[in-house]
Amino acid sequence: MCNILEIIKSRRSIRKFRPNPIPRELIEKILEAARWAPSAHNAQPWRFVVIRDYQMKLKLAKAMAEAWRRDLIKDGVSIDQISRLIEESVRVFTSAPVLIVVCLTMENMHRYPDERRNKVEYIMAVQSVAAAIQNILLSAHALGLGVCWKCAPLFCPDVVRYVLKIPHNIDPQAILIIGYPYEKPKPPSRLSLENIVHYETWN
Repeated sequence: MCNILEIIKSRRSIRKFRPNPIPRELIEKILEAARWAPSAHNAQPWRFVVIRDYQMKLKLAKAMAEAWRRDLIKDGVSIDQISRLIEESVRVFTSAPVLIVVCLTMENMHRYPDERRNKVEYIMAVQSVAAAIQNILLSAHALGLGVCWKCAPLFCPDVVRYVLKIPHNIDPQAILIIGYPYEKPKPPSRLSLENIVHYETWN
């Protein structure tokens, strides 16, 4: 197996998949990797909804697309372009053999009497969930699967809750589209260390 740095550097966001179904054991392996992510207070604020049924994927994709359509109209995007964007969005979500909807719960996070610290706790939970997502991305790649991390639920959380019957106190954060890669994208550009790293102080 590749070492961790090779896995990190060779991972790509995959949007085109082969139709082959993914064995449940593989899905559980990557969710097991997510379970071992670091989290604030060890609160483990992540929850997952796994979707394999085509009709459910289609229902969710269409519902989110309709919410996006309303936003695009507000943005002044042309009707023709909206139609193309919506069609491609639905295709991407429904062509993936598996969707994992990643959610956040504040159930085990700390609660404070002031808004400032409660806001910080929420950010800590978001960071924790993101760490779990990264574990999924890397473990899936190591197992020969491709994943694309989609943030669409952040723009229409109530739509996602309604379709998937998610409780009102659980926040949908992302959808991971997963399958066997049909493509091998070229490496994306990355900023150099000189552009992003400061030692001792910002200057």
